[in-house]
Amino acid sequence: MGNNNMTTSKKRCVLALDQGTTSSRAILFDNTGQLLATQQESFTQHVRTMETEADGENVDQAIVEHDPEDLWKTQLGCASRCLSEAGVRADEVAAIGITNQRETTVLWDRATGKPVAPAIVWQSRVSAPICERLKEDGLEDEVRQRTGLLIDPYFSATKIMHLFETHSGLRERCEAGEVLFGTVDSFLIWRLTGGRVHATDVTNASRTLLFDIISGDWSDELLKIFNVPRAMLPKVRPSSGIFGEIDEGWLGAPIPIAGCAGDQQSSAFAHGCDNAGDAKTTYGTGAFLLESTGTTPVLNAEGLLATPACTRESDSGPQSYCLEGSVFVAGALVGWLRDGLGIIERSSDIEPLARSVPDSGGVVIVPALAGLGTPHWDPFARGLIVGLTRSTERSHIARAALNAIALSVAEVLGCLEASSGHRLPRLRVDGGACVNDLLMQTQADVLGVPIDRPAVLETTALGAGLLAGLATGFYESTASISNARGIEKTFHPQTDEKERHQQLDHWRDAVSRCRGWARSN
Repeated sequence: MGNNNMTTSKKRCVLALDQGTTSSRAILFDNTGQLLATQQESFTQHVRTMETEADGENVDQAIVEHDPEDLWKTQLGCASRCLSEAGVRADEVAAIGITNQRETTVLWDRATGKPVAPAIVWQSRVSAPICERLKEDGLEDEVRQRTGLLIDPYFSATKIMHLFETHSGLRERCEAGEVLFGTVDSFLIWRLTGGRVHATDVTNASRTLLFDIISGDWSDELLKIFNVPRAMLPKVRPSSGIFGEIDEGWLGAPIPIAGCAGDQQSSAFAHGCDNAGDAKTTYGTGAFLLESTGTTPVLNAEGLLATPACTRESDSGPQSYCLEGSVFVAGALVGWLRDGLGIIERSSDIEPLARSVPDSGGVVIVPALAGLGTPHWDPFARGLIVGLTRSTERSHIARAALNAIALSVAEVLGCLEASSGHRLPRLRVDGGACVNDLLMQTQADVLGVPIDRPAVLETTALGAGLLAGLATGFYESTASISNARGIEKTFHPQTDEKERHQQLDHWRDAVSRCRGWARSN
């Protein structure tokens, strides 16, 4: 499949499709991993609350949805404009790599390709009551041992259960193979190939609660627990390998789709987190910290998830794994200050505003706008701001927001270090928010370790492009992009241990106040 016949004089680049939570992007990379062109387009977030019952109480849960057609149209549009911007013809593209928001759930009609319901986004808490029922049935230990995950609304299976419970006859249609399920990558692959390929990769499959990360396949036992028909599931393939060709009509040539990975594993692959102990954090809508554990999955780390790393079709060795910590709200907190509170006009305004004061003035924000992820896994937590006084200004809120992102990540890193028993020597970073120097310096200060920011910040997309390029021979090896993996700036800690621990103590106290808030109010 992957061979050097693809590498001819006319192949100039690889195209990465990066389908994220708030926007779609397309990026062209050359044979050294440098950007040739990039396009980005935002789409509508459909957010509302719904009253559900948990433990006999009525609880308001955040519902977050996307129109799958918006994901498709913006992604295809970005790809077309990206080629035009670079002056690249489709037949000059060696391969397409796809990376995506992971647990977001899409169901579509096999015959028409049309969605049968809105996409339920990974942030959505709509299936929290279902998760509570499954936990009460004592199923969490079995699920965790097979999947490396916890039973939480974050993941796909309980979203599917919610759709079955709210759409009459849907499960029967899925059982008959009339309706298909996929995470966003599968939906894009289906559309791009004209319905010829229903597939995903191991990293995306592993985020559904339906995939056994030890056996490397969909699990009959898990399908029974979540009452999900096998007929609706995509085929699971390696992250780097030929999935199929796109229809010529989309971009002008039948380009092979040769890479696919969930956004966080794609980022880790691009960073070269290959050895046990290598770690990275991506700052996007949320913040996600992955640390490689080599070929050993760690299934019982407190508050952390075990997840497979990217795989290559050419690999013959055992599967590699990572430990992951998930912060549900990071960059989204800045967006909330902009759109919800009107404290800033543009996201970029937060850094100069926060720099205008020496500290947060005692203000602490817990950004539990979509519940809490690692290590608490509390869908009933709600965000809060504490420490307000008459002297509190917008600038203190802005500073506290950046602190909140950094402290959320620090809490996750503490769990990783407790699990591994060793101190992380440094942290690699990427994502849109890491352009904020104050945030990165704050992160170094609260972690007490250096932060390495790469020369190419589009690391998630770079990983998808690298996976696709390796499968088609466009890249001979990961060494081909060594310059793109270079470090642009390192942020060294500037605070002492006493101040760092004081900040963390104040943070933990604030977090304890927001736990289970929706249950008690």
